[in-house]
This record gives sequence, C-alpha cells and structure tokens, in this order.
Amino acid sequence: MLKDKTILITGASNGLGRAWAEKFNEEGAKVFAMDIEPNGLDLLKNKGIEICLGDVSVPQEVKYFVETAFESTGALDVVFNNAGMGFGHRVDNFPDGKFEHHISVHLFGTIYGMRYALPLMQKQGYGRIVNTISRNAEADQEGTSAYAAAKAAIWSASRVAAQENSDKDILINMIIPGPTNTGIWGKDMPHLQKPDETFPTAKMLATLKRNGPSGKVFWNEKIYPMFNEDNQILKG
Repeated sequence: MLKDKTILITGASNGLGRAWAEKFNEEGAKVFAMDIEPNGLDLLKNKGIEICLGDVSVPQEVKYFVETAFESTGALDVVFNNAGMGFGHRVDNFPDGKFEHHISVHLFGTIYGMRYALPLMQKQGYGRIVNTISRNAEADQEGTSAYAAAKAAIWSASRVAAQENSDKDILINMIIPGPTNTGIWGKDMPHLQKPDETFPTAKMLATLKRNGPSGKVFWNEKIYPMFNEDNQILKG
C-alpha cells in the first residue's frame, strides 16, 4: 500500500518525524523530509530519503518543499505536518516575540502545509494529511500556553479543512503520539515510549481508504475524543 507513495514529513530531523521517515522509507515510499536542523537530515539522506532544509514558519519555504516533491514524483499522496518545538514560558514572562514564534512553528507551519498541499491533492483527486497535536491542548500545565494554544488551534483548523474537503477523497486527520522520548523535553526521557512505537498509527492514517474518517484525532490507532468532558485529563 505504501510502495512508491509520495510522503512528505516536516520536523523530520529527529524524534517522531525521523522515525516515521525511516519507517515509510523502509516500506518503499518516496519520502521527502523537511527540517530546520541539518544534522538529522543528513542521516536521512544517507538512507535515500529526499531532504529539504527549511523553516516551516516561512510560507515560501513550505511551498517550495511541497511543490518540489510534487514535481519530482508527479504525486502528493500523504503530508505529515509534524514540525514543532519544546515548551516555553509562563504567560507573564514570555520574551517579546517568543510566544508568536512558537505559534508560527506549530500552527502556521501546519496551515502552510495544508495550504500548499490541498490544491495539488484536489487536482489529483486524492490525498491524506496528518497533523500532529497533543493532549496539552486540553490541559493547563504551567509553561505550555503557546504549545497548548497552537495545538488547540490545529485541532480546530484541521476539522474545518476536513469539512471543506469532505466531497473529495482527501482525508485530514490528527495524531496524538502520546508521551514519547523526543527532543521536545530538552533531555533524555528513557521511561517514555520510543518514537518508532507511534508508527502504526501514522501508517494507519497514511493508508486510510476512501470514505474513511476525516477531521478526527487518533491515538494508538483509535479515535480520541478531544475536549470531551469525560476525558481523564480534564478531571485534574
């Protein structure tokens, strides 16, 4: 199902994005990886993955990434808008511009990915988009205001985009990886799951059949009801 599929992944130098890029590549997909950090990209390039050094908060760089992949293969099957960064500051002590930059990487990067991918997917009559979010969108953990706000906004924007494309074979969903040992923590967290343990859900969303779910959140291959009053995270 994945052989020769064109799959784009942002935030691919490490963590989730790198694990997904490697796994999809192993399954025969034509993987294109984008990140602002060159070191991890070089490792992917050595495995035959096409790389693009770029900043997802800059629209023209995302546009270049998407269009270059499409021109190279003639298709745009799956886009993972995954780029992100670690937690920030309290609301009352954010340095000027830091909150805005955090939002631009998470939220605007996702919007740009959808903005430039959707017209191509509409033209070819097919596409799958997967946006990375987090249960932090529902929570009030100190120091995560920008992160939580961005993830909540991605949830809203993804649902709207899914509805706007509901008459086409374009499915737009979200993935919650769950607590994972990635660079977002700023330190090694060996007690958490490894990034490649999230691949089954990523693969499932990349290979959904026509009329599959859209505008939904998935965690461990199951739909997760965001902002549901029954969610344990909302109970304190």
